[in-house]
Amino acid sequence: MLSIENLNAAYGGLKALTDVSVKVGEGQFVAIVGPNGAGKSTLFKTISGTVTPVSGRISWMDQDLLSIPPSRRPLLGIAHVPEGRQVFKELSVLENLEMGAQSERALTDWERNLEQMFALFPILKQRSSQLAGTLSGGEQQMVAIARGMMSSPKLIMLDEPSMGLAPKITDMIFERIEEIHSSTDVAILLVEQRVAEALSSCNYGYVLQTGKIALEGPPQQLMEDEHVRAIYLGM
Repeated sequence: MLSIENLNAAYGGLKALTDVSVKVGEGQFVAIVGPNGAGKSTLFKTISGTVTPVSGRISWMDQDLLSIPPSRRPLLGIAHVPEGRQVFKELSVLENLEMGAQSERALTDWERNLEQMFALFPILKQRSSQLAGTLSGGEQQMVAIARGMMSSPKLIMLDEPSMGLAPKITDMIFERIEEIHSSTDVAILLVEQRVAEALSSCNYGYVLQTGKIALEGPPQQLMEDEHVRAIYLGM
């Protein structure tokens, strides 16, 4: 589905990614973990098109994604839930969800998707007319994820969904992400600093350090790696 090969990218004048290769299969849940500043968000921005790579390839459903304008990439079935949530604060919860449903496919699936998101996040149904900017951080993260899902994506990219949230809320968000994976055919690409939570949820994982893939493999293999256990799990 998504294939990234030998990607090199610079951001803010500094080299952010070096020969990064990542693959996501249909319906797969892939996690990319690593410390802050490792290049995780830059990778997502390169896929979305807000950062132009220096070299490398990104293929999406056998298409050259880098040849497709950034504005058209969401229409191909790629949803990006950005770091820091970035909801439309002056719009209501329902209006935020409407902003996610811009493609023909999403408009066709509107009622089904809305029912699914309200079942996944009941608080959003209760607060559908409330301005998104007045919600708590956890509720805004729910809006951001639901807005991405309202586009009827084939792949949803989640950038640090735990950022700034209390541990209890983070646990709930991860439970909902796992539910999306188990109950839909949407593939998930997650970048996250909370290594244990990310690896316990995914099918396959990558460890990104200083812009390079340091390790990759099934989650259990990564959890048992001495480097991962010592540096990221505190064991």
